[in-house]
Amino acid sequence: MAHIGFGDTPASRCVYYRQACDLPASIDPPHLGRIVMRAAHVWGLSMPTALGQAVKIRMHKQGCDIGPIMSHTRSVRWTFLIRPDLPDEVRLFAEMFRLNVSVIRDGGTIALPSPTDQRVEFRRWIEPPRCTFRPSGLVVVDSIRACAGHSRVRMITPVQA
Repeated sequence: MAHIGFGDTPASRCVYYRQACDLPASIDPPHLGRIVMRAAHVWGLSMPTALGQAVKIRMHKQGCDIGPIMSHTRSVRWTFLIRPDLPDEVRLFAEMFRLNVSVIRDGGTIALPSPTDQRVEFRRWIEPPRCTFRPSGLVVVDSIRACAGHSRVRMITPVQA
């Protein structure tokens, strides 16, 4: 992002996000300069900062590429941008909900760091996007489970009558 030749404005940042990173960014609302994207071919996993830090460290130690991660300073959360390869399973979403992890999927809105955020520190990049790479959502979920003390999904066995 530092190599944008025409200045760092919300419009130029959107161009960078779209062209270099394949993030479908737009400015909404224009008068505030907030940058958002609709989740479609990029999803997000949002979690408390402490869990996000542990996940990032674990993925790094495992030799996994990290991909873009942003911090939401006011809500004390991190969001990992991921490939949309998580199965559409209620158990998975319930498990993530219990761990205070939000899955931002098709149609969801993800706010991205904007140059207008720098004065008030709403959002900032922990790992900025540099290309189109995003880690597998399954890899990030496995790291979340490991860091939260869950190595696998707990299966609920139905009671036989």
